[in-house]
Amino acid sequence: MIWLVGAGAGDYGMFTLRGLEVLKRADVVIYDRLVGESILSLIPDNAVRIDAGKISGHHKISQNDIQNLIINYAQNGKNVVRLKGGDPFLFGRGGEEAQAIIQAGLDFEVVPGVSSALAVPEFSGIPVTHRDFCSGVNIFTGHDKNNLLPDFDNTTSIFLMSVGNSKILQEKLTSKYPPETPCAIIENGTTSRERKFSTELKSLNETIIKNNVKSPAIIVVGKVAELNLSGRKNLRLYGKRILITRPQGRGETLAEKLRNEGAEVILMPTIKTEIIKNSLNDKNLSGYDWIGFTSVTGVESLFEILRENDRDIREIGNSKIAAVGEATKNALKSHGLKVDFVPKIYDVENLAEGLSGRGKILLFRALNGTKTKYNFDEIYIYETKYVKLKHIPDFSDIIIFTSSSTVRGFVENTKDFRNTKVVCIGRQTAEEARNAGFVDIKISEKATEDSIFNAILEICPRKLQQQPPS
Repeated sequence: MIWLVGAGAGDYGMFTLRGLEVLKRADVVIYDRLVGESILSLIPDNAVRIDAGKISGHHKISQNDIQNLIINYAQNGKNVVRLKGGDPFLFGRGGEEAQAIIQAGLDFEVVPGVSSALAVPEFSGIPVTHRDFCSGVNIFTGHDKNNLLPDFDNTTSIFLMSVGNSKILQEKLTSKYPPETPCAIIENGTTSRERKFSTELKSLNETIIKNNVKSPAIIVVGKVAELNLSGRKNLRLYGKRILITRPQGRGETLAEKLRNEGAEVILMPTIKTEIIKNSLNDKNLSGYDWIGFTSVTGVESLFEILRENDRDIREIGNSKIAAVGEATKNALKSHGLKVDFVPKIYDVENLAEGLSGRGKILLFRALNGTKTKYNFDEIYIYETKYVKLKHIPDFSDIIIFTSSSTVRGFVENTKDFRNTKVVCIGRQTAEEARNAGFVDIKISEKATEDSIFNAILEICPRKLQQQPPS
């Protein structure tokens, strides 16, 4: 099956539910340069990734070769997602790809996307239509080979892929619009790198050159370009790009909290966990005074092994239960187990110290987890492995590390970002980050998503509220 999918204007929140559904099923993803980093992070780990990004004058892969790749992979039984910035049929050459697929006799589906022509101005506070200013909108590309211009009277005009031709565009528009017509240039719209410049038509080219505006950028021409109706820029984390290095499936709730405050969030798991399926072989779980769990993963791993081996949690008898923190406590509670002890500081060291002297102790933990100085019985129930990242974002404002292993997994992939601010759970994670060369380190008070979230807010100063236009 083939899907031609619009990835939206760059922001994670504008990727459609249908787009996410089909992306999860992809065996092969052929993506464009304008697809947002946070969307690329959703590509399945086992999918073949092909960067078909195009820059004016330089194409990594020709359009004909892209179409051949789509068809050949599909003919070999693969689910193929052609992932395109914005909408696949709006200046995206999706129509040509659809024609080629039809000629090849293959099934396909088009998944519409939110176009930057509408989303970028809106994110920046510009309504492309407004009953007090205009009654229509024109959308076209500066690459129009027919060099046609629409009727501009009482309309807004949106120009995509046009900054390279801004001088010629300005000259042609001046014959249609007064020189004082408001204009806006928006670079990297909807992302943390967004820049917006307001000017007049007579200064359009000068503004682009002066500010070194680069693609991707759009140009808005018309009276509405002087409006600024954006509330998003008042959000606490607007303009911040944040990386979450937690294992896959563990960072979504935190990511949502951060996006609600305006951040661009990229889920970039640097570790993965694998259950050690034979870890309970010939192990007697009874006779312990306390059984401790050092992570949510340990809880889920135990119950998965018990299910697979037709064993029962009642094997632990009357043992009391200890959890390293609130998340682990809640995981145990979801399986019907009451937790009798949680340390005030959520880490393995404090868990072990709190259990010391309380009788016979068993800990379920990771094979390569943090060691303790106490002589407890331990069962290594899962293993942490580093993830080889297929794509690393070119910059970040804040990196979140939730364990020492996430730091090590990150460093395994890149030596950059050492001057980036980091938020760490616990002293041990912070020490690992410090040893890796990070300098600007914030430690969250507790090993909870709320605590991480609050720590990020603390290092990001509150913005002054914008005043409404008079």
